[in-house]
Amino acid sequence: MKLVYISAESASVEDGVNHFMEKLKTAKDRTGWYIVSAQLNLTFGAFMHLSALLLVDESKTGGDLAVVYSTGGGREAAVLGVIDKLNPIIQNADVVSFRVGSYTTPVTRRTYAVGMVAYNRPALQASEVLQTQDRRELLAHVLSLFDYNPKVLNISELARVFGVSRDTIYYDIQQILKEKKLD
Repeated sequence: MKLVYISAESASVEDGVNHFMEKLKTAKDRTGWYIVSAQLNLTFGAFMHLSALLLVDESKTGGDLAVVYSTGGGREAAVLGVIDKLNPIIQNADVVSFRVGSYTTPVTRRTYAVGMVAYNRPALQASEVLQTQDRRELLAHVLSLFDYNPKVLNISELARVFGVSRDTIYYDIQQILKEKKLD
């Protein structure tokens, strides 16, 4: 387990959210993590500040953060806009922590709401891993557990479980190892 801290600050809500999400992507390594606990903070003023202090378990995957914003005619409309954006994301997820805040600019009187949710997705069953990216993420995680040694894998069994050819599994492994060398 380890602690991970991510923060972003900006005078613009949109820039702050985008900057935070870029930092989140950088903080997560290729194999991902599972969020055990989270402290999420939002502060507004001349600058908006977003921060997340996460306790993560790197031996598991499925953890993620969602950060969205909305503007509206007032606080209630802006907050409801954020909730409408977050609900589809957290459907079928285990929510660890969440935070929603709103701010009205003094000059333009424009209201913003920002929402953050730390959550874990349930593990996918092999039959649910239909897309190439999902399959490769799962394979990358398994390979990371074995120090990226593809000889420990049963290629025929993986092909059967994923419903693809052995050549596809070999190609996936080749791409994963190629990406690993680029890091």
